Amino acid sequence: MNSIRLRLLLTLLVTLAAAAALMGAVTYRSVLAETQALFDYQLRQMALSLRDQGAIAPAQARALADQQLDFVVQIWTVDGRSIYASRQHPDLPGRAYLGFANVDSATRQWRTFSVATAERVIQVAQPREIRERLAADAALRSVSPLLLLAPLMALAVWWLAAATLRPLRRVAAEVRRRDAASLEPLSTQGLPDEVAPLVGSLNALLQRLGQSMDAQRAFVADAAHELRSPLTALKLQLQLLQRAADDAEARGAATAALTEGVERATRLVEQLLTLARTEPGAAALPRETLDLAEIARQAVADAVPFAHARGSEIGFESAQGDAPVPLRGERAQVAMLVRNLVDNALRYSPAGAQVDVHVAASAEGALLSVDDSGPGIPPEERERVFDRFYRRGPQDEPGTGLGLAIVRQVAERHGAHVRLADSALGGLRVEVRFATAGGAAGR
Repeated sequence: MNSIRLRLLLTLLVTLAAAAALMGAVTYRSVLAETQALFDYQLRQMALSLRDQGAIAPAQARALADQQLDFVVQIWTVDGRSIYASRQHPDLPGRAYLGFANVDSATRQWRTFSVATAERVIQVAQPREIRERLAADAALRSVSPLLLLAPLMALAVWWLAAATLRPLRRVAAEVRRRDAASLEPLSTQGLPDEVAPLVGSLNALLQRLGQSMDAQRAFVADAAHELRSPLTALKLQLQLLQRAADDAEARGAATAALTEGVERATRLVEQLLTLARTEPGAAALPRETLDLAEIARQAVADAVPFAHARGSEIGFESAQGDAPVPLRGERAQVAMLVRNLVDNALRYSPAGAQVDVHVAASAEGALLSVDDSGPGIPPEERERVFDRFYRRGPQDEPGTGLGLAIVRQVAERHGAHVRLADSALGGLRVEVRFATAGGAAGR
């Protein structure tokens, strides 16, 4: 039973039925007891009124002898001789018990009240089945309004449940009318306090989805724009190679240019795929405790041939010496972050530049810093360089403008903070501070 409305209705109806049954039982027993007490009061008052009379008048005797009267009056002398009976009855109580008593005769039970004077004993009796029938009728009459009211209350409960859940149905209908392009917020007007947080959360989700879709559309548009140039260049270089079929020197130059174009396009596609894997919401890889020093040392070793090709120097230093610098994260992505920083420092620094990579561990977490002796980045542009495809270096440099965008997304994915500053080498310093291995949240 997954319907909230059905569960609410059943719960309210069962509660209502139980309350009505309990109330009816209590009312029935209470009225029954009160009616019995009233009949006892009548017995007592009748007996006491006869006690105070010297004799029973003929008119009173005729009234007491009425066959429709449930009460039977008997009077005995103190020595037990019967001197009066309101009417002859084949099964009257044969003796008196002072006060109230339940007397069994041959065929029925009696409820009696007896009182004694100096000269006589007066007893008033009433058949118990008559008393109980009259009391039960009175009790049922007191309960019958509740029985008639129960269906009306059930209808009221049904209407109340429907009215209470109407805002949920309205929200559900509004959501059903939406499509992938309808991400405007849902209306919160007139919603109860219990439903408003749900709609607020849905609106926040729709807003995040809209931002994500806008970012994806912008990414696709930028990627299409950036891919157009290298693909056009490849097409032109291929045409040059075809024209240089008879000229070995021109063919070699065209082949080299084509190879360089293929490498640039390949790097751009790899960077785009890498950026897509680091997008918010992308599937997370298992996290493990990593050694930042080992990852950085390997990235520096891999970059040495590129540095030597440019006549640059690259160095590595760990404040912990040979001890590990722990952090918790996804190994492939952290290695990608370090490689991008090292590659950017070498690629956008002039030939013969110096690049230093430094790692350290502290109570706050692991710290990675990459310094270069290049031109640096003016403070007013340091936020823009994290935008996709933004390049401030020479346009003939074969970069993609995605390196720092990837760095920031990987850092955010790991709860790390990226900061750009001036380097002691004269260029740019990039610092990435990770949380401690124990404090990083796993995904």
